[in-house]
Amino acid sequence: MRRVIVHDGGSRAATAAGRLAADYEVRGLTPDAAGCVVLLGPGTTAEPTGPCRIIGLVEDGDAGPWPSTWYTVLPVEASGAMLRRAVGNAFADLDAEADLERLERDLGELNAIGIRLSEESNPRFLLETILSKAREITSSDAGSLYIVDDSADGAHLRFAVAQNDSVSIPYRTATLPLTDASVAGYVALTGRIVNLTDAYTPPANSPFTINRSFDEQTGYRSKSMLVVPLRTPQGETIGALQLINCKGEWRGPLDSPAAVERHVRPYGPRHEKLAGSLASQAAVAIHNRRLYLSIRDLFEGFIKASVTAIEARDPTTSGHSFRVAELTVGLAEVVDGCDTGPYARLRISRDELMELRYASLLHDFGKVGVREHVLVKSKKLYPGDLDRIRHRVEILKRELALRTARAKLEAAVARRRGYAALAARLDAELAASLADLDRQLDLIVLANEPSVQARELGDDIAAIAGRLWQDADGAARAILTPDEARILAIPRGSLTDAERRDIQNHVIHTFEFLSRIPWTKELRRVPEIAGAHHEKLDGTGYPTRARAEQIPVQARMMAIADIYDALTAADRPYKKAVRADEALAILDGERRAGALDSALLDLFISARVFERVRRSP
Repeated sequence: MRRVIVHDGGSRAATAAGRLAADYEVRGLTPDAAGCVVLLGPGTTAEPTGPCRIIGLVEDGDAGPWPSTWYTVLPVEASGAMLRRAVGNAFADLDAEADLERLERDLGELNAIGIRLSEESNPRFLLETILSKAREITSSDAGSLYIVDDSADGAHLRFAVAQNDSVSIPYRTATLPLTDASVAGYVALTGRIVNLTDAYTPPANSPFTINRSFDEQTGYRSKSMLVVPLRTPQGETIGALQLINCKGEWRGPLDSPAAVERHVRPYGPRHEKLAGSLASQAAVAIHNRRLYLSIRDLFEGFIKASVTAIEARDPTTSGHSFRVAELTVGLAEVVDGCDTGPYARLRISRDELMELRYASLLHDFGKVGVREHVLVKSKKLYPGDLDRIRHRVEILKRELALRTARAKLEAAVARRRGYAALAARLDAELAASLADLDRQLDLIVLANEPSVQARELGDDIAAIAGRLWQDADGAARAILTPDEARILAIPRGSLTDAERRDIQNHVIHTFEFLSRIPWTKELRRVPEIAGAHHEKLDGTGYPTRARAEQIPVQARMMAIADIYDALTAADRPYKKAVRADEALAILDGERRAGALDSALLDLFISARVFERVRRSP
């Protein structure tokens, strides 16, 4: 298209413009002279608008001043060469200004795109955004994005996303071999840009061919094509961006071959630069997203491995932390969706759910600091302690039998009268003593169980501890030591007060250990939530005896989940699992006592959150 010179209509300006008619299109002056060079003759007061360059033709001796809007001035009688040079410079200045404006616009668009890409966290939306923005800045009718994926059978290209303004494209995933047989594969392997004026006629020496199956199925015509690599700053090519049919200023669809021929133009150097810059930004965004996901997966694996290792110290609670996490997050999701009650306005974000999940998984992390023999204690006495008691009883039985045999022997040697009756009485006394010892041992074994102890059994244990037997040396001894009697007298459970404090201190250890981890902003409350899951609203919990207003709602949720799982778990030897309805009744009792959050428990029950963890009937 020829450049345009306009003049003010005066004879001198018109004459000057006419001398350039061979090289430019010459027109009379109009109000809008955008993109034109304007010749104004002497005395003209016209003020054209739009980005243009005004050359004033002045009389000899006219020293101005001239309008500041003029680009330059020339004598009215300037030679053709001088006039041509001035007009050429004016058009060059217009072009430079247009290029600068376009560059500023392009940089602004690329900057905005970079910000948009950095803000997008959804992998699918990220790829969609990359392609749509690439098409936007290159005026492309269609495009597709390919990502290099590594797998056990080698690298391949994954057809990630496609867009087309002229025909509908149903989304489907597909993979291609990572070879130079396809243009996307060639670009991904070589890292070179491919710019085709007509995709159907690639250069003769090209290793790739264009797959026309989509065009043949839809009637579309892929003509101009620009394919750029997605390369990270480390030099790794992670994909290819394919742009199709540059439409320039045309905004309508390319719905016919005629429309393609009329509106499609080749991609120019500017398009290559823009697409290359965006592809670099896209590669960084995709790489960063992959890095984030790999770090998250690594952290997730570390968390799970840590929980598994901790629970391995006490196999009887295996899976407890994972079940508590499932129940707690389930309750949080219900709370987030409720629109009535005290928590109707509480909304829990995705990051907060992740924070709560990690806090739930790690709520027993501090048990790593609890002595293992206390952690796995299933009876009141440790196995070695009960064995020692059995050993004492066995020794005492043998001493009684030996004492009886000695008495019988002495009577036989002395040939006492009534030996038979004496021997029978001694045997009967021995049998009664042995039976009494067996009965006492049975009571000790029964008292050793961690169940709720009857008052009568406690009295029996005290009686056993107070009864003395004479050993072989004639010393008076009891079957039970004072410490053993005290431990067997524990009214409920298997732990002494000291051992219970040791177990309860696991919450303190949890908070202290987790506080050493440099959590991200989104996860900074993990230690606080995990460290408060044994607190009760009425201040009877531990370790700080916090009251309701001091306990995070997330910890309240976890308390319900933790108690429910502990009640229904079938893998703990020191107690029997209860049915779901019984566990809910116990939780309700805790609620009525003021220990648990009533509204949260209502949601836990009404939404049947507890069914997320299935139990054997």
